[in-house]
Amino acid sequence: MSIYVITHKKFNPIVTDTFYKNLLVGVDNGNKGQKDYLRDNTCDNISKKNSSFCELTGMYWLWKNSKDPIIGIDHYRRYFLKRVFPNKFLEEKDVKRILKKYDIILPKKSYLEGLTVKEQFKKYHSDKVWDQCGMIIANDSAKYVKDWKWLENQKKGYFYNMLICNKKLYDDYCEWLFDILFKLEDKTDLSTMSSYNQRMYGFISERLLNVWVHHNSLKVKTMSVELFDGRSLVQKGIDKVKSKI
Repeated sequence: MSIYVITHKKFNPIVTDTFYKNLLVGVDNGNKGQKDYLRDNTCDNISKKNSSFCELTGMYWLWKNSKDPIIGIDHYRRYFLKRVFPNKFLEEKDVKRILKKYDIILPKKSYLEGLTVKEQFKKYHSDKVWDQCGMIIANDSAKYVKDWKWLENQKKGYFYNMLICNKKLYDDYCEWLFDILFKLEDKTDLSTMSSYNQRMYGFISERLLNVWVHHNSLKVKTMSVELFDGRSLVQKGIDKVKSKI
């Protein structure tokens, strides 16, 4: 098994356990990393879509090319932790133990400023993309419609496109997810959006994970996720208070 640390550039490793493998995404768009990084532009890949699919080009590459029986996704600045203070990272033995009792490991749910998932997405991203995604689910994945409607009214959810689960479950999720995203891509004009929102398929996929988990009644183990961005613990605490206010 492996936890893949997805990155779009060189970075100083946060954890050096060989259980963690670095995966460079957007290679076909010119992103550079260390020589020993895995790359998302080999074999079956969508590396060129990285500007709008973000970490999903790495997730696609793992779906099509990895043989690991268990797959995990971290990011170069964001990691699952089994203990927050002091930081204690997940080890292989921890994952094995957890997945004996649970189907999947996900980040603890995040709240959305008192907004519903639908309201928050439309406020910060795109009402057209949200509505179009709902239409695609209704037309091509109808058994998930109730779960989509359920998500629209939730005020918290799993985010970050981070997960750990067995490869069979991972493959099932990716097959469902990318079918929707590629259809959505055909119906979306990103040129009318800000550079931030041109990462649209990364944003909508965070919400879709909640739909899939809910529909399949997965037994979820949630874990803390820490962002390693150079801020001190004090500053992170202050920023959390500010964001809640």
